[in-house]
Amino acid sequence: MNHKPIEGFSKLPKQGKIEWLVNEYLEGNQEYQNILKQYWNDDADLQKLHEEFSENTISNFYMPYGIAPNFLIDGKLLALPMAVEESSVVAAASKAAKFWIDKGGFKTTIINTEKLGHTHFIFNVEPHKLLHFFNFSLKKKLFEATEDITANMRKRGGGILNISLVDKTAEMPNYYQLKASFDTVDSMGANFINSCLEQFGKTLRQEVATSEDFTQEEKNSLQIVMNILSNFTPDCIVRAEVSCKMEDLKDDSGISPEEFASKFKQAVTIAEIEPYRATTHNKGVMNGVDAVVIATGNDFRATEACAHAYAARDGQYRSLTHCTTDNGIFRFWIDLPISVGVVGGLTNLHPLVKFSLALLGKPSAQELMSILAVSGLAQNFGALRSLVTTGIQKGHMKMHLLNILNQLGATEEEKQHFVTYFKDKTVSHHEVINEFNRMRGN
Repeated sequence: MNHKPIEGFSKLPKQGKIEWLVNEYLEGNQEYQNILKQYWNDDADLQKLHEEFSENTISNFYMPYGIAPNFLIDGKLLALPMAVEESSVVAAASKAAKFWIDKGGFKTTIINTEKLGHTHFIFNVEPHKLLHFFNFSLKKKLFEATEDITANMRKRGGGILNISLVDKTAEMPNYYQLKASFDTVDSMGANFINSCLEQFGKTLRQEVATSEDFTQEEKNSLQIVMNILSNFTPDCIVRAEVSCKMEDLKDDSGISPEEFASKFKQAVTIAEIEPYRATTHNKGVMNGVDAVVIATGNDFRATEACAHAYAARDGQYRSLTHCTTDNGIFRFWIDLPISVGVVGGLTNLHPLVKFSLALLGKPSAQELMSILAVSGLAQNFGALRSLVTTGIQKGHMKMHLLNILNQLGATEEEKQHFVTYFKDKTVSHHEVINEFNRMRGN
């Protein structure tokens, strides 16, 4: 091995971790220590708060925190907080919001809010015998055993909605599930759901052990494999949509409203039938969703996993958004499965998350679901609008221009020159380099 393993890294103080990393991997270069330290917060208490969000923390990793204004959602005008580093995401969302603000804005509908979890277990027993045991004994015991865990959630209007037995023996020998649905109200509910499921596993083991329905050999065969929530929540879903008369689609792109609607619908249809395009199409949707998810302290990995699983629910990966142009009406919508919370976790701790939620009017979990679906739909509309008119690079590269100039070490005066220079030109990396070298006399 080219480096030595270390024991007890997590027990070292922060400075000790940094010194070991710099000496072991970075040839003792103190510049790297300075890079880490310049991102520490001057407020020691705030820095400590950030460090305790995770493990082995040695610095903070900044991302741009931007605002997309003018979102008219269900009659309320909002400015959306977006934490994202990719050029043009905030600009595209803002442009889409402005486009729809005088056309009625975005409308949303909460279709359902159920979340799921499973106790996965192996049991060498006849399915009919287990089903009888579940229906006439176990199901009631599972609800009773979790009453203490669910008490507070039930007071808020949530709790366990249902528990069912799922026979998966056709796919894996002796494999069954206890499948439970939950309403976690304004929390994402991961800890609540997992606590309930772990109790399910204990209760299942106890009830089987004392039951007269099974032989000792059958009882000995029971294995609780795992108790865990599912991030696939096809019954926790929100719809966001926009619509207008075809003639109202007129803008400055140079093509007629009818041609725009036709090409836009074709682009969506391609994403509905072609997985290669659908993947990039949905990535654009999630640009908008994840930026607000991160800004509001929610789990963007869970959001991503759920959305992409939903996009492939019929066996082929497809577009999350859909479009119709019937009877002279343009309609564009998304059905997004998403599980988020506005209490618990970072929502009560991270100062910028608190700011984000306050900016959005302290939304309920359902209201935040609506906002996220709208952000994804707006981002997708903006991307498709560019693709079927001017092309994606014109706008994207203008947003990327400052990144290129910063890499070249351009001064503020030089940056302003380039903004003017490319005002009526398409930005390309090659052309930026050429003009930069010309200005510097290289």
